[in-house]
Amino acid sequence: MKRVLVCIPCLLTGGTEIQTLSLVKALIAARHNVTVACYFEHSDSMVALYQEAGAQVRLLSQDGNRPSGIKETIAHLWKGLKGIVRDVRPDVAHIQYMAPGAIPVIILRLLGVKKIIATAHTSGDIYSPKGLKLISLLNNRFLTAFQCITERAEKSFFGSSQLYSPNLKLKKHGNHFTIYNNLPSYISLRETPRSFDANGSLTIGVVSRLEPIKGMDLVIPAFAEVKKNFANIRLLVVGDGSLRQSMEKQTQESNIQDSVTFAGRQPQEKLQSYYDNIDILLMPSRSEGFGLTAVEGMARGCVLVAADTGGLPEVIRDGIDGLLHKPESLVSIVDKLLELLSNPDKLQQLSDNSRLRAQLFSTEGYNCQIATLYSTLSN
Repeated sequence: MKRVLVCIPCLLTGGTEIQTLSLVKALIAARHNVTVACYFEHSDSMVALYQEAGAQVRLLSQDGNRPSGIKETIAHLWKGLKGIVRDVRPDVAHIQYMAPGAIPVIILRLLGVKKIIATAHTSGDIYSPKGLKLISLLNNRFLTAFQCITERAEKSFFGSSQLYSPNLKLKKHGNHFTIYNNLPSYISLRETPRSFDANGSLTIGVVSRLEPIKGMDLVIPAFAEVKKNFANIRLLVVGDGSLRQSMEKQTQESNIQDSVTFAGRQPQEKLQSYYDNIDILLMPSRSEGFGLTAVEGMARGCVLVAADTGGLPEVIRDGIDGLLHKPESLVSIVDKLLELLSNPDKLQQLSDNSRLRAQLFSTEGYNCQIATLYSTLSN
Protein backbone atom coordinates (compact mmCIF):
# COMPACT_ATOMS: atom_id res chain seq x y z
CA MET A 1 0.00 0.00 0.00
CA LYS A 2 1.35 3.40 -1.00
CA ARG A 3 0.48 6.95 -0.07
CA VAL A 4 -0.38 8.61 -3.37
CA LEU A 5 -0.78 12.33 -3.93
CA VAL A 6 -2.83 13.17 -7.04
CA CYS A 7 -2.42 16.78 -8.15
CA ILE A 8 -4.82 18.61 -10.45
CA PRO A 9 -5.35 22.32 -11.25
CA CYS A 10 -9.13 22.31 -10.89
CA LEU A 11 -12.04 20.09 -9.92
CA LEU A 12 -14.86 21.16 -12.19
CA THR A 13 -17.07 19.11 -14.52
CA GLY A 14 -14.79 18.20 -17.40
CA GLY A 15 -13.25 15.21 -19.12
CA THR A 16 -9.93 15.59 -17.32
CA GLU A 17 -11.60 15.63 -13.91
CA ILE A 18 -13.73 12.60 -14.83
CA GLN A 19 -10.69 10.63 -15.98
CA THR A 20 -8.69 11.68 -12.92
CA LEU A 21 -11.56 10.39 -10.81
CA SER A 22 -11.17 7.06 -12.61
CA LEU A 23 -7.47 7.13 -11.69
CA VAL A 24 -8.34 7.80 -8.05
CA LYS A 25 -10.85 4.93 -8.02
CA ALA A 26 -8.29 2.60 -9.60
CA LEU A 27 -5.69 3.52 -6.97
CA ILE A 28 -8.16 3.02 -4.13
CA ALA A 29 -9.25 -0.32 -5.62
CA ALA A 30 -5.56 -1.33 -5.48
CA ARG A 31 -5.62 -0.44 -1.75
CA HIS A 32 -3.56 2.73 -1.92
CA ASN A 33 -4.24 5.76 0.28
CA VAL A 34 -5.08 8.68 -1.99
CA THR A 35 -4.98 12.40 -1.33
CA VAL A 36 -6.08 14.80 -4.06
CA ALA A 37 -4.60 18.30 -4.17
CA CYS A 38 -6.63 20.84 -6.16
CA TYR A 39 -4.74 24.06 -6.84
CA PHE A 40 -7.45 26.43 -8.01
CA GLU A 41 -11.11 26.25 -9.12
CA HIS A 42 -13.45 23.60 -7.78
CA SER A 43 -17.13 22.75 -7.50
CA ASP A 44 -18.73 21.22 -4.43
CA SER A 45 -20.32 18.45 -6.51
CA MET A 46 -17.04 17.30 -8.05
CA VAL A 47 -15.20 17.49 -4.74
CA ALA A 48 -17.96 15.34 -3.24
CA LEU A 49 -17.51 12.70 -5.98
CA TYR A 50 -13.81 12.38 -5.15
CA GLN A 51 -14.57 12.14 -1.44
CA GLU A 52 -17.27 9.52 -2.03
CA ALA A 53 -14.68 7.50 -3.98
CA GLY A 54 -12.57 7.39 -0.81
CA ALA A 55 -10.00 10.14 -1.46
CA GLN A 56 -9.07 12.94 0.88
CA VAL A 57 -9.36 16.26 -0.96
CA ARG A 58 -7.13 19.21 -0.08
CA LEU A 59 -8.06 22.56 -1.62
CA LEU A 60 -5.15 24.96 -1.96
CA SER A 61 -7.57 27.78 -2.75
CA GLN A 62 -10.68 27.66 -0.59
CA ASP A 63 -12.43 30.32 -2.66
CA GLY A 64 -11.33 28.75 -5.95
CA ASN A 65 -9.49 31.83 -7.18
CA ARG A 66 -6.20 31.75 -9.06
CA PRO A 67 -3.24 33.96 -8.15
CA SER A 68 -2.75 36.83 -10.60
CA GLY A 69 0.92 36.39 -11.55
CA ILE A 70 3.64 33.78 -11.93
CA LYS A 71 5.38 34.71 -8.67
CA GLU A 72 2.10 34.59 -6.79
CA THR A 73 1.25 31.24 -8.42
CA ILE A 74 4.59 29.71 -7.41
CA ALA A 75 4.20 30.99 -3.85
CA HIS A 76 0.64 29.64 -3.71
CA LEU A 77 1.69 26.19 -4.94
CA TRP A 78 4.79 26.04 -2.76
CA LYS A 79 2.90 26.86 0.41
CA GLY A 80 -0.02 24.53 -0.32
CA LEU A 81 1.97 21.54 -1.56
CA LYS A 82 4.54 21.90 1.23
CA GLY A 83 1.80 21.51 3.83
CA ILE A 84 0.31 18.50 2.08
CA VAL A 85 3.67 16.76 1.62
CA ARG A 86 4.44 17.34 5.30
CA ASP A 87 1.09 15.84 6.36
CA VAL A 88 0.76 13.02 3.83
CA ARG A 89 4.41 12.06 3.16
CA PRO A 90 3.50 10.65 -0.29
CA ASP A 91 5.39 7.72 -1.75
CA VAL A 92 4.23 8.73 -5.24
CA ALA A 93 2.84 11.92 -6.74
CA HIS A 94 0.66 11.67 -9.85
CA ILE A 95 0.39 15.05 -11.54
CA GLN A 96 -2.20 15.96 -14.15
CA TYR A 97 0.06 17.88 -16.50
CA MET A 98 -1.86 21.05 -17.35
CA ALA A 99 -1.21 24.71 -16.59
CA PRO A 100 0.75 25.46 -14.41
CA GLY A 101 2.53 22.47 -15.96
CA ALA A 102 6.11 22.02 -14.81
CA ILE A 103 5.88 24.11 -11.66
CA PRO A 104 4.27 21.43 -9.41
CA VAL A 105 6.76 18.82 -10.68
CA ILE A 106 9.72 20.97 -9.67
CA ILE A 107 8.16 21.94 -6.35
CA LEU A 108 7.43 18.35 -5.39
CA ARG A 109 10.97 17.26 -6.24
CA LEU A 110 12.34 20.12 -4.12
CA LEU A 111 10.06 18.94 -1.31
CA GLY A 112 11.63 15.48 -1.49
CA VAL A 113 9.07 13.47 -3.46
CA LYS A 114 11.19 11.06 -5.50
CA LYS A 115 8.63 9.20 -7.58
CA ILE A 116 6.46 11.38 -9.79
CA ILE A 117 4.20 10.41 -12.70
CA ALA A 118 2.73 13.05 -14.99
CA THR A 119 -0.32 12.45 -17.18
CA ALA A 120 -0.86 14.66 -20.23
CA HIS A 121 -4.45 14.90 -21.43
CA THR A 122 -3.55 16.74 -24.63
CA SER A 123 -1.22 16.36 -27.59
CA GLY A 124 2.21 17.94 -27.68
CA ASP A 125 1.23 20.17 -30.59
CA ILE A 126 -0.14 22.76 -28.17
CA TYR A 127 3.39 23.35 -26.89
CA SER A 128 6.17 25.37 -28.50
CA PRO A 129 9.47 23.63 -29.36
CA LYS A 130 10.89 25.20 -26.22
CA GLY A 131 8.02 23.79 -24.19
CA LEU A 132 8.55 20.29 -25.60
CA LYS A 133 12.24 20.48 -24.72
CA LEU A 134 11.28 21.40 -21.17
CA ILE A 135 8.96 18.39 -20.94
CA SER A 136 11.70 16.10 -22.25
CA LEU A 137 14.13 17.55 -19.70
CA LEU A 138 11.62 17.08 -16.87
CA ASN A 139 10.98 13.51 -17.92
CA ASN A 140 14.66 12.62 -18.15
CA ARG A 141 15.69 14.33 -14.91
CA PHE A 142 12.72 14.48 -12.55
CA LEU A 143 9.83 12.24 -13.60
CA THR A 144 9.55 8.53 -13.08
CA ALA A 145 7.22 8.39 -16.08
CA PHE A 146 5.24 10.57 -18.45
CA GLN A 147 1.90 8.97 -19.31
CA CYS A 148 -0.09 9.96 -22.38
CA ILE A 149 -3.67 9.02 -23.18
CA THR A 150 -3.08 8.22 -26.87
CA GLU A 151 -0.10 7.00 -28.85
CA ARG A 152 -0.49 9.90 -31.28
CA ALA A 153 -0.07 12.29 -28.36
CA GLU A 154 2.92 10.36 -27.04
CA LYS A 155 4.62 10.55 -30.44
CA SER A 156 4.01 14.29 -30.54
CA PHE A 157 5.89 14.65 -27.24
CA PHE A 158 8.69 12.12 -27.67
CA GLY A 159 8.78 10.95 -31.29
CA SER A 160 7.90 7.37 -30.36
CA SER A 161 5.16 5.57 -28.46
CA GLN A 162 4.25 2.32 -26.74
CA LEU A 163 1.17 1.04 -24.98
CA TYR A 164 1.86 0.29 -21.34
CA SER A 165 2.15 -3.41 -20.53
CA PRO A 166 3.17 -5.40 -17.43
CA ASN A 167 6.34 -6.43 -19.28
CA LEU A 168 7.58 -2.84 -19.51
CA LYS A 169 10.67 -2.39 -17.34
CA LEU A 170 10.84 1.08 -15.86
CA LYS A 171 14.06 3.04 -15.59
CA LYS A 172 14.62 5.43 -12.71
CA HIS A 173 13.67 8.38 -14.93
CA GLY A 174 12.69 9.05 -18.52
CA ASN A 175 9.93 6.49 -19.07
CA HIS A 176 6.99 7.33 -21.30
CA PHE A 177 4.02 5.25 -22.43
CA THR A 178 0.31 5.37 -23.25
CA ILE A 179 -2.56 4.23 -21.07
CA TYR A 180 -5.93 4.83 -22.70
CA ASN A 181 -8.72 6.49 -20.75
CA ASN A 182 -11.52 4.23 -19.59
CA LEU A 183 -15.28 4.19 -19.83
CA PRO A 184 -16.65 6.22 -16.90
CA SER A 185 -18.72 4.46 -14.27
CA TYR A 186 -21.91 6.33 -15.22
CA ILE A 187 -21.98 4.55 -18.62
CA SER A 188 -22.40 0.78 -18.90
CA LEU A 189 -21.63 -1.45 -21.86
CA ARG A 190 -24.82 -2.21 -23.73
CA GLU A 191 -25.48 -5.95 -23.72
CA THR A 192 -27.96 -6.15 -26.60
CA PRO A 193 -27.67 -4.82 -30.18
CA ARG A 194 -29.23 -1.52 -31.13
CA SER A 195 -32.12 -1.56 -33.57
CA PHE A 196 -32.61 1.17 -36.17
CA ASP A 197 -35.84 2.47 -37.69
CA ALA A 198 -36.15 1.00 -41.17
CA ASN A 199 -38.19 4.05 -42.24
CA GLY A 200 -35.26 6.38 -41.65
CA SER A 201 -36.65 8.07 -38.56
CA LEU A 202 -33.24 8.37 -36.96
CA THR A 203 -31.63 10.77 -34.52
CA ILE A 204 -28.29 12.44 -35.03
CA GLY A 205 -26.86 13.80 -31.79
CA VAL A 206 -24.01 15.63 -30.12
CA VAL A 207 -22.99 15.39 -26.48
CA SER A 208 -20.52 18.18 -26.02
CA ARG A 209 -19.58 21.60 -24.80
CA LEU A 210 -21.02 23.92 -27.42
CA GLU A 211 -17.71 25.55 -28.31
CA PRO A 212 -15.77 26.22 -31.53
CA ILE A 213 -12.97 23.82 -30.54
CA LYS A 214 -15.58 21.05 -30.55
CA GLY A 215 -16.71 22.04 -34.05
CA MET A 216 -20.21 22.85 -32.88
CA ASP A 217 -20.59 25.64 -35.45
CA LEU A 218 -20.65 22.90 -38.12
CA VAL A 219 -23.41 20.78 -36.60
CA ILE A 220 -26.53 22.70 -37.64
CA PRO A 221 -25.37 23.41 -41.21
CA ALA A 222 -24.47 19.72 -41.68
CA PHE A 223 -27.81 18.56 -40.28
CA ALA A 224 -29.75 21.06 -42.41
CA GLU A 225 -28.01 19.79 -45.55
CA VAL A 226 -28.64 16.13 -44.72
CA LYS A 227 -32.28 16.80 -43.87
CA LYS A 228 -32.90 17.84 -47.47
CA ASN A 229 -32.55 14.16 -48.40
CA PHE A 230 -33.92 12.53 -45.24
CA ALA A 231 -36.92 14.47 -43.99
CA ASN A 232 -37.60 12.24 -40.97
CA ILE A 233 -34.26 12.66 -39.20
CA ARG A 234 -33.93 14.61 -35.97
CA LEU A 235 -31.09 16.33 -34.15
CA LEU A 236 -30.53 16.13 -30.38
CA VAL A 237 -28.03 18.58 -28.87
CA VAL A 238 -26.90 17.73 -25.34
CA GLY A 239 -24.68 20.33 -23.73
CA ASP A 240 -24.24 24.06 -23.39
CA GLY A 241 -21.66 26.70 -24.13
CA SER A 242 -20.83 29.93 -25.89
CA LEU A 243 -22.31 28.76 -29.24
CA ARG A 244 -25.75 27.88 -27.88
CA GLN A 245 -27.46 31.04 -29.09
CA SER A 246 -25.79 31.04 -32.51
CA MET A 247 -26.72 27.38 -33.01
CA GLU A 248 -30.34 28.14 -32.12
CA LYS A 249 -30.23 31.02 -34.60
CA GLN A 250 -28.85 28.68 -37.26
CA THR A 251 -31.82 26.34 -36.78
CA GLN A 252 -34.26 29.21 -37.23
CA GLU A 253 -32.49 30.53 -40.32
CA SER A 254 -32.55 27.02 -41.81
CA ASN A 255 -36.20 26.58 -40.79
CA ILE A 256 -35.48 23.25 -39.07
CA GLN A 257 -36.31 24.21 -35.48
CA ASP A 258 -39.12 21.63 -35.34
CA SER A 259 -36.55 18.87 -35.90
CA VAL A 260 -33.92 20.05 -33.39
CA THR A 261 -33.99 19.63 -29.62
CA PHE A 262 -31.60 21.50 -27.34
CA ALA A 263 -31.47 19.51 -24.10
CA GLY A 264 -28.87 21.72 -22.39
CA ARG A 265 -26.21 20.54 -19.99
CA GLN A 266 -27.12 17.27 -18.28
CA PRO A 267 -25.77 15.57 -15.14
CA GLN A 268 -23.52 12.60 -15.73
CA GLU A 269 -25.97 10.10 -14.34
CA LYS A 270 -28.49 11.04 -17.06
CA LEU A 271 -26.16 10.88 -20.05
CA GLN A 272 -26.67 7.18 -20.72
CA SER A 273 -30.35 7.70 -21.45
CA TYR A 274 -29.47 10.44 -23.95
CA TYR A 275 -26.93 8.23 -25.74
CA ASP A 276 -29.63 5.57 -25.99
CA ASN A 277 -31.77 8.06 -27.92
CA ILE A 278 -28.99 8.92 -30.38
CA ASP A 279 -28.43 6.70 -33.44
CA ILE A 280 -25.53 8.60 -35.02
CA LEU A 281 -23.20 10.50 -32.68
CA LEU A 282 -21.43 13.43 -34.31
CA MET A 283 -18.04 14.67 -33.05
CA PRO A 284 -16.69 17.31 -35.48
CA SER A 285 -13.95 18.44 -33.07
CA ARG A 286 -11.11 20.68 -34.20
CA SER A 287 -9.01 19.28 -31.35
CA GLU A 288 -9.60 16.25 -29.14
CA GLY A 289 -7.13 14.79 -26.67
CA PHE A 290 -8.74 11.37 -26.36
CA GLY A 291 -12.43 11.39 -27.13
CA LEU A 292 -14.22 10.18 -24.02
CA THR A 293 -17.59 11.03 -25.56
CA ALA A 294 -16.81 8.65 -28.42
CA VAL A 295 -16.17 5.76 -26.03
CA GLU A 296 -19.35 6.56 -24.10
CA GLY A 297 -21.44 6.58 -27.26
CA MET A 298 -19.84 3.42 -28.65
CA ALA A 299 -20.55 1.59 -25.40
CA ARG A 300 -24.24 2.29 -25.99
CA GLY A 301 -24.14 1.26 -29.67
CA CYS A 302 -24.15 4.73 -31.22
CA VAL A 303 -22.47 4.99 -34.61
CA LEU A 304 -19.74 7.63 -34.58
CA VAL A 305 -19.08 10.20 -37.26
CA ALA A 306 -16.02 11.97 -35.91
CA ALA A 307 -13.18 14.20 -37.04
CA ASP A 308 -9.90 12.55 -37.95
CA THR A 309 -8.03 14.48 -35.27
CA GLY A 310 -6.33 13.98 -31.92
CA GLY A 311 -6.98 10.62 -30.30
CA LEU A 312 -10.22 9.92 -32.16
CA PRO A 313 -8.59 7.69 -34.84
CA GLU A 314 -7.23 5.46 -32.07
CA VAL A 315 -10.67 5.10 -30.53
CA ILE A 316 -12.62 4.78 -33.80
CA ARG A 317 -11.28 2.61 -36.61
CA ASP A 318 -12.56 4.22 -39.78
CA GLY A 319 -15.07 2.02 -41.58
CA ILE A 320 -14.96 -0.61 -38.83
CA ASP A 321 -16.32 1.00 -35.66
CA GLY A 322 -17.51 4.29 -37.15
CA LEU A 323 -16.60 6.85 -39.79
CA LEU A 324 -13.95 9.58 -39.71
CA HIS A 325 -14.37 12.82 -41.63
CA LYS A 326 -11.86 15.45 -42.68
CA PRO A 327 -11.42 17.96 -39.84
CA GLU A 328 -13.38 21.21 -40.29
CA SER A 329 -14.90 19.98 -43.57
CA LEU A 330 -18.65 20.48 -43.77
CA VAL A 331 -18.73 18.59 -47.07
CA SER A 332 -16.97 15.59 -45.53
CA ILE A 333 -19.33 15.55 -42.53
CA VAL A 334 -22.38 15.61 -44.80
CA ASP A 335 -20.97 12.86 -47.04
CA LYS A 336 -20.37 10.55 -44.06
CA LEU A 337 -23.84 11.15 -42.63
CA LEU A 338 -25.47 10.50 -45.99
CA GLU A 339 -23.41 7.31 -46.36
CA LEU A 340 -24.84 5.96 -43.11
CA LEU A 341 -28.41 7.15 -43.59
CA SER A 342 -28.60 5.54 -47.03
CA ASN A 343 -27.14 2.21 -45.88
CA PRO A 344 -29.05 0.67 -42.93
CA ASP A 345 -27.00 -2.54 -43.04
CA LYS A 346 -23.77 -0.60 -42.63
CA LEU A 347 -25.30 1.42 -39.81
CA GLN A 348 -26.18 -1.82 -38.01
CA GLN A 349 -22.76 -3.38 -38.57
CA LEU A 350 -20.87 -0.33 -37.31
CA SER A 351 -23.12 -0.17 -34.26
CA ASP A 352 -22.45 -3.81 -33.41
CA ASN A 353 -18.71 -3.30 -33.88
CA SER A 354 -18.66 -0.15 -31.78
CA ARG A 355 -20.05 -1.99 -28.77
CA LEU A 356 -17.29 -4.57 -29.08
CA ARG A 357 -14.65 -1.89 -29.53
CA ALA A 358 -15.77 -0.11 -26.34
CA GLN A 359 -14.73 -3.18 -24.33
CA LEU A 360 -11.10 -2.19 -24.97
CA PHE A 361 -11.67 0.79 -22.67
CA SER A 362 -13.26 -1.09 -19.78
CA THR A 363 -12.79 0.00 -16.18
CA GLU A 364 -11.47 -3.45 -15.28
CA GLY A 365 -8.68 -3.22 -17.86
CA TYR A 366 -7.75 0.30 -16.82
CA ASN A 367 -7.69 -0.61 -13.13
CA CYS A 368 -5.43 -3.57 -13.87
CA GLN A 369 -2.95 -1.35 -15.74
CA ILE A 370 -2.83 1.23 -12.93
CA ALA A 371 -2.44 -1.48 -10.29
CA THR A 372 0.40 -3.08 -12.24
CA LEU A 373 2.13 0.25 -12.83
CA TYR A 374 2.06 1.18 -9.16
CA SER A 375 3.22 -2.25 -8.08
CA THR A 376 6.39 -1.77 -10.15
CA LEU A 377 7.13 1.56 -8.46
CA SER A 378 8.30 -0.30 -5.35
CA ASN A 379 11.09 -1.96 -7.33
